[in-house]
This record gives sequence, C-alpha cells and structure tokens, in this order.
Amino acid sequence: MAMIELGFGRQNFHPLKRKSSLLLKLIAVVFAVLLFCEFLIYYLAIFQCNWPEVKTTASDGEQTTREPVLKAMFLADTHLLGEFLGHWLDKLRREWQMERAFQTALWLLQPEVVFILGDIFDEGKWSTPEAWADDVERFQKMFRHPSHVQLKVVAGNHDIGFHYEMNTYKVERFEKVFSSERLFSWKGINFVMVNSVALNGDGCGICSETEAELIEVSHRLNCSREARGSSRCGPGPLLPTSAPVLLQHYPLYRRSDANCSGEDAAPAEERDIPFKENYDVLSREASQKLLWWLQPRLVLSGHTHSACEVHHGGRVPELSVPSFSWRNRNNPSFIMGSITPTDYTLSKCYLPREDVVLIIYCGVVGFLVVLTLTHFGLLASPFLSGLNLLGKRKTR
Repeated sequence: MAMIELGFGRQNFHPLKRKSSLLLKLIAVVFAVLLFCEFLIYYLAIFQCNWPEVKTTASDGEQTTREPVLKAMFLADTHLLGEFLGHWLDKLRREWQMERAFQTALWLLQPEVVFILGDIFDEGKWSTPEAWADDVERFQKMFRHPSHVQLKVVAGNHDIGFHYEMNTYKVERFEKVFSSERLFSWKGINFVMVNSVALNGDGCGICSETEAELIEVSHRLNCSREARGSSRCGPGPLLPTSAPVLLQHYPLYRRSDANCSGEDAAPAEERDIPFKENYDVLSREASQKLLWWLQPRLVLSGHTHSACEVHHGGRVPELSVPSFSWRNRNNPSFIMGSITPTDYTLSKCYLPREDVVLIIYCGVVGFLVVLTLTHFGLLASPFLSGLNLLGKRKTR
C-alpha cells in the first residue's frame, strides 16, 4: 500500500513542479512591470530634465557682479478629487501618479521653491469641513517636502469657488492652510501671488480687499525702484529692486488659444473657441490693472490645463502652465525656472505619457496570456515552432 501511494505521489510531482514554475514566472513578470510602470518610469522621464542655463552676471555700468540663481518649479491644476466626484480607483491612481512624480522631481532636481498655481483641489468650492480636512491631509502627504524647500500656493476657482461661489469662509479656510502671503522675495527676486478669482471688478468685499492689497504691493514695489530714503516710502525695509514675477490661477485676458502651439497646447479643434472673461481668463480691465500696478517681467498662470505662451503689450510674456494631473492630460508637465534678479530662463519637464504606460500594461497582459497557454500546451510555442520549421527545411 505504501508503494502504491509513493508511486502516485511521483506521478503528480512533475505537474505540480511545472505549475509552480509558471506561477513564479508570472509573479516575476508582474512585479517587474509594476516596478517599472509605477516607480522607475518617473525617474526615467524626469532624469532627462535639466535646469536651464541663465546669465548670472549683471553690470551697473561701473562694475560686474555675480547674481544668485533661484531654482523654482511651477506646476498647476493638481485637482485632488474629493468625496463626491470621481471613482475611488481613479482617485487612488491619480494621486499615486502625482505623488511619485513630485517626489521624484524633488529628489532628482533639488528645487529651492515650488509654486502651485491654483486648483489644488477639485471640490474645495463645496467640500464640507470634514472633507476639506481629509483633502488637505492627502495633499500634505503627496506634496511633502524637506524643510529647506519652500512650497507656495495660490488659490484657484476649484479651491474657493468661482466668483459667485466664493465667500469669506472659503477664502479664510484656504489661507489658513496655505497662507495669505501676497509678496514673496528670495535671492533678490520678487514674486507676487494673486487671488485672481477675486478680480471680478464688481466691488464685492473680497474683491475690494484684494485690490487694496495689490495696490499696497504695487506701492512697495515702486518704492524699491526709487532712490533709497525717499520720503514717499517711509522708514520700513525696502524690497529688492527687481521687477516681479506674477503668479496667479486665471490667465490674463486673451481672446482664445488660437496662437498657442506645441504638443501640450489645447487640441486644435478647441483653440479657436473664444474665452469668456472672468471665467476662462481675467477681464481686460483686471488684466490691464495688474500689468499697470505690478509691471511684471514674467507672468505664470494655470486654469486652462494646456500650455500657451503669449506676450502682453508686446513685452510681458505669460506662460500658461499645463495641468500636473493625468486626469486632465495624457502628457502632464511642469516648468523649471532658473531665475536671477535681472534675468530668467524657463524649460519644461514632461512626465510619463499615460498612453505609453497603458500600452506597456496591455502588451504584458498579452504576453502573460500567451505564456500561460503555451505552458499548458494550448498554444504552440512560437520559438519551438520556429525551430521545427527550420529543422524541416534542413532535412529536405
């Protein structure tokens, strides 16, 4: 009886070994693909990005000085999903993608400051206090950063609501987490961060307060350009003399994206659609006020989810930063800026394309199906078929 049981065990040992071998192969392939598509691919994409070169010497006519360079990252429209919109799997997927991309960029590129140009959240305009707290906690986990890296955020319409949805509670809730700072200066460079949602120009309380803050910022910037000790400016500390970089969510007024180009510009069929003032872009009046008050040397904005470069008045460039979320774009990106008090250079860093990742996954699934069918003899191995065909030709 014992011999019969032993023989039976030997007969089943080989099939079990074959099944274990197949299982190990499948696990190894799945693990390798997940490691590449969910982790290594971000390093592969961002490793190709480099900080742009910028002139670091400045001359005042008498002597030449070496200016410090600030390395700044600009991204926009992360749109973290809330409790109402979007499937939980969609939320998990998009947040993992953005977290991996951001953390990889921090590690490889070592920026000194990161600016996010609004629409941090997707449902901030109507989220409950509990949902808001959960969204903020997830954001802080995804966009965690070392203490030596500064993170600055401006408000977008999805964070505090469109103008007709915006109220003091939502604005204060946002500013309690992300600060109400309007002016940020570092290494001799001035950045003005504007709540562009509040520039509707209809005299609402928040709008009037925002305009008053911008007029005060304008006064301080003008004082920095005047002779030191001017009686108009008072005894307080002066700002650096450099023209500011204007950061906001809504773009300045432009008729449409008709003049925008590039692989991450709006689709061709959408570029000629006219923009609506105070909805797609700021109004003409608000745009002119900002340019007049602040006299920026560069404007960076978000909101459209697509890239565009325009020049206002033929001299002030504005760059619309594409969305950082794969939910809004197949090819998200962010802007890298090397900035000095007198000059700047920008470059774009593209993240992995989602269609490429999906193609890899589909290809691997097909490969695993073929491997499994071949293993069980349900499909002839292409390699063995080739050898057999070659052998038949040799015997002729």
